[in-house]
Amino acid sequence: MTKTQSVAFIGLGVMGGPMTGHLARAGHKVTAYNRSPERAEKWRRVWAEEGLGVAFADTPADAAKDADIAFICVGNDEDLARVTLDDDGVLATMREGTLLVDHTTVSADMARRLAEKASARSIAAVDAPVSGGEAGAVNGQLAVMCGGSEDAVERARPVMECYSKAIVHVGPSGAGQTAKMANQMCIAGILGGLSEAVRLAEAAGLDLDKTYEAISGGAAQSWQMDNRWATMTSDTFNFGFAIDWMRKDLGYALDEAKRLGLSSPVTALVDQFYADVQSSGGGRHDTSALITRLPRKISDQG
Repeated sequence: MTKTQSVAFIGLGVMGGPMTGHLARAGHKVTAYNRSPERAEKWRRVWAEEGLGVAFADTPADAAKDADIAFICVGNDEDLARVTLDDDGVLATMREGTLLVDHTTVSADMARRLAEKASARSIAAVDAPVSGGEAGAVNGQLAVMCGGSEDAVERARPVMECYSKAIVHVGPSGAGQTAKMANQMCIAGILGGLSEAVRLAEAAGLDLDKTYEAISGGAAQSWQMDNRWATMTSDTFNFGFAIDWMRKDLGYALDEAKRLGLSSPVTALVDQFYADVQSSGGGRHDTSALITRLPRKISDQG
């Protein structure tokens, strides 16, 4: 049985809100903080209806002052720096020997910088971005890729297990973020091909359900195909992980590839396709809305 911990959770967004709930259900003593009071109040009501005793703090520092582990899931490098390194950030009050786990997708450079700042205060840090989207967070089925020391990851593992299906220690600080970049590059490439495949099947007048059945059992099968083929064909794009966030992630990936002297032409191209969807007002749609960039051409067959 997992030892009960006193934990802070900073960031109650699409991912962080459900993850915080799982921590409370597992019996941990949870104090939460969110920059937007309205969203904090929303989650306060949800958890109160469920009987979960989550406390709320006015600042990240207040949330973390008594925590054994401080978890963070915010937006980007700047947001992470603000809630960790500012005067009212978590590092201002965390005790020596405690643990900082960041689930935000940020740059590898930011992850390494945060680990150094934490280490200077005798606090262990783990960069632990997640994959699985809103559904994975709600259902406690996230995949977590971790960077940091083996000891820090193992200390965090039993607590993270309450919202995860897989936790992999990839390497030292920054490695978790680099693995997440690889994850996002894969998703972008797959959705680029999947969008074109759906439009081809539509234009040819194929039965889309039968086409999916025919190709999903072979080498073309993917999570995106299994979960987004039907929704892409019905123009449904409300699954939580927005194109705005994907472009942020791909920007980090392209920057890291450039730093390493690599060329990433497919990722760069799909990133520009996403920019087209953004400019058409689709930035808050799910990443599968990439297909909307391609006009639907109805076949004369039938």
